[in-house]
Formats: sequence, C-alpha cells, structure tokens
Amino acid sequence: MKNLMLATALVPIAGLASAACAPDYSGVTLTVSTQNGPFIASALKTAADSWQEKTCGTVEIVEFPFSELYPKFLTAMSQQTGDFDVIGFIPAWAPDFAPFLSTMPAEMQQGPAWEDIHPVYRERLMSWGGEVKSATMDGDMHMLNYRADLFEDEGNKAAFKEQYGYDLAAPVTWDQYYDIAQFFTASDAVDFGTAEAYRRGGQQFWYFFSHAASYTNNPNTPGAMFFDPETMDAQINNPGWLKALEDYKRGLEFNPPGALNNGSGDVRPLYSGGTVAMNIDWADSGVLGATEGAIAGNVRTAVLPGATEIWNSETESWDSFDSPVASPFLAFGGWQLAVPGDSRNSEAAWSYVAEVTSPEVSGQAIVTANTGVNPYRLSHYENLDNWSAIFTPAEAKSYLTAQRASLDADNVALDLRLPGFFSYTEVLEIELSKAIAGQVEPQEALDAIAAEWNKLTDEFGRDNQLAAYRAAMGLD
Repeated sequence: MKNLMLATALVPIAGLASAACAPDYSGVTLTVSTQNGPFIASALKTAADSWQEKTCGTVEIVEFPFSELYPKFLTAMSQQTGDFDVIGFIPAWAPDFAPFLSTMPAEMQQGPAWEDIHPVYRERLMSWGGEVKSATMDGDMHMLNYRADLFEDEGNKAAFKEQYGYDLAAPVTWDQYYDIAQFFTASDAVDFGTAEAYRRGGQQFWYFFSHAASYTNNPNTPGAMFFDPETMDAQINNPGWLKALEDYKRGLEFNPPGALNNGSGDVRPLYSGGTVAMNIDWADSGVLGATEGAIAGNVRTAVLPGATEIWNSETESWDSFDSPVASPFLAFGGWQLAVPGDSRNSEAAWSYVAEVTSPEVSGQAIVTANTGVNPYRLSHYENLDNWSAIFTPAEAKSYLTAQRASLDADNVALDLRLPGFFSYTEVLEIELSKAIAGQVEPQEALDAIAAEWNKLTDEFGRDNQLAAYRAAMGLD
C-alpha cells in the first residue's frame, strides 16, 4: 500500500471465487476511495461484493473524512502517484479534477443503461470540456419535506386558514414557507416549524444557495445567478442574494434551539423523529423518516418554494411573474465516480463503476437506508413497486413526483462548478457565518464575499474562470 494509505484504515473486501469470471480480473485489486461511511461507502461495498463475484477481482475501500477528500485526491492525481483506481467525489470539484481523469469508455456511453440516466445528470454533471469524465452514482437536490399528519389535520387546517387567509398545504413560495413555520412553532401540535442546516462545514452554503436560487436564478438572464456570465463579476451581493440571506437568517426563529450548530446530518433526525413540521434536505430525510423515524406513513415531499419576484442583474430591478416560479436547486448534484488517468487498472475500474451504477445495483441502493444514494435514473422514478419496501403508496408518489418535477423544472438551478470551488466556498462560509450569527449586517457580509470572489477570479484567471463558468451553466 502506498505511503498515502499507511495511516488510513482500509476496509478490504475479499475476492469471491467464481466458476466463471466474466470479465476475468483475477489478480486485480482496485483501490476505491470516498468519504467515511455509511453514506456512499456502504453502497460501494455492496457493489464490490457483486462485482468481485462476477469478475474474481478484489476491491479495497479506502475512506477519508469528507474534508480531506479534495486535497488528497487532487494531490495524488496531480503527482501521478497511482494511489486510487476509483474516486467518489462531488460535481463541484470536476473542473479541478477533470485534467487528471480518464474518459468514460465509449461502450458505456450508449445503450439502455446510459439512456436511463436522467438527462440533467447525464448531460450536465458527468461531462467537462466536452468529455464524459465521471458517472453519477447518486442524484441530489434540495427538497422540502413535511408531515402529512400535521398538514392534513382538520384542526390545523382551520386554524391556519383563519390566521393567514389561505389553505394549509405544501408552500409554493418562501413567504408561505415562513407562515407555516411560524404557525407550527406557535402551535401545540409539534415543537418547531422547520429545520435547516446553519453550521459552517455542515453543508451551510448549499442551504443558502437553495434560498438564493428563487430570487436570483432569473429565466430572463440565464447563467447569471452566481456571476455575470459576460464579465465574471460576482453577483452575490445584489438585492436578490440579500433577500435570500435575510430569509435564511429569519428561519432561525422557527428552528429548534442550537440551530447554528446543526449540519444536514442533524436536520434529518429532527424531521424523522417528529420534532419539526418541515425540513429542507436532500432526499435522505424521506427515506429516514419512512424507515427509522416516528413519522412513518406521514412522509411527504415537495419541490422547494419559489418566488413571484426575481432579481434581474441586467436591468438591476425585480422582474414580476404572474405565478410563483419554481427554481429547484440541484444542491451538491450527487456523488460522482471517476477513474484517475494514472490508474494502472483503468479497464477493471470502469467495469466496477458500471456495476455500481447499473440499474439493478443502484435500484437496491436507493431503497436501502443509510446508503446516501438517491434516485438519478428514469427507472428509479418509474418503478413504484421497488419503493414499497420502505414507503406507503402515498409516500412513494409524493417523494418521486417531487424529485422528478424538480429535475424537469423549466427553471432548474444548477450548482456552482468552478476551478477553485473550495476557495470560493471557504470565503463564503466565513462571512455567511458572521451574518447569520448577527456579528455583521447581511449586506456587509455579502459585499465582503463579492470582493473576495472577484479577487479569486482574477487570481485564477478571469478569462479561464469565465469560460468554465459558462460551460457549467450550460452557456456557449
């Protein structure tokens, strides 16, 4: 084992003998690395079992804390150490990793399994520089989760309508979301209205982005959510982002105490355990609520709230829309698997990736608790029978319909993918944490972020960053 691995706990999975190995990778040992389990790592281990049985190869899973993945992978690949045969990483790192990754074999880019991947993942998140550099193994976006027992209770419905003048239902605007959060926080039906992640390093900035998408991802100005797509000037301090930050901070009123210390992993049990009426999270909350929580049978899922007014960065004014515009945010985007170019076992590595992401193996991963794998194939959304093991029919319909509607939304908001992503988000979280803790005013924090983002853009090379940003946003 290479020096990089000496201090790292290995989780070996012994090869399983088979009468016929097809393809035959006897004697091949793959080093596969991702974050500490169980999320994602457990799915890779399960797929390793089936791949080993078929091919007679061996897989060793190497796990690191999430915060260590980016530097370890980038260092190893840039120095051509050959330490990793397969890496599990996030789409935001693709611009930095792409020069060191091999291209997916042509035979994997065709056929039923290829066409079964939802186009948003297949065409947007798996490619960089015109080449397919990774394979989606998990579909991720932020969703709104809520409790059917609370929302369908006749007493709650009557009291809510009397107080707010409209029917209690899944919110379609952020104003409605805060009305509902306020109502349930003040009621005796549940302890608190909602739960979101606010902790620095706990997926904080993705939650902030989910709010911002509704006010800044204007269909009239494609690609202008984070940066000006013509100049690469930061947009994060405009009035749309300010509205989002004020909303995000306001939510603390309706979260349980200590919310500033909560990451996404803390938000899930608050919902599944029945402490809150709603939460915002990836699809993991739905599975956890249906399988391990106190709200089984009452899990409901909806597209993130939208807005009727969205900031136009070109006219520097608010555009008004007749009905709420949904701008579901593909937060994180879902774990990707890739084969570094310096892998000595590239063919076997891509074979293993194909096993992990196959309709059969992934179809079981999405209905297994704590795998961290969420739907990304069309068959995942369409095969309702597969979900009967964990969901009631009503839960499954709500869960899958909301995810598919988010992906298919006309104004779906893509996550930031940019060289130096780590540097941009580090600056962001430092100032964002100050603002939500009340140490600085929201506009002051956003102005500081914008100034630092513009400096980083100049340091990385404005023309290069602009080209990368336009590519990530789907512009020419």
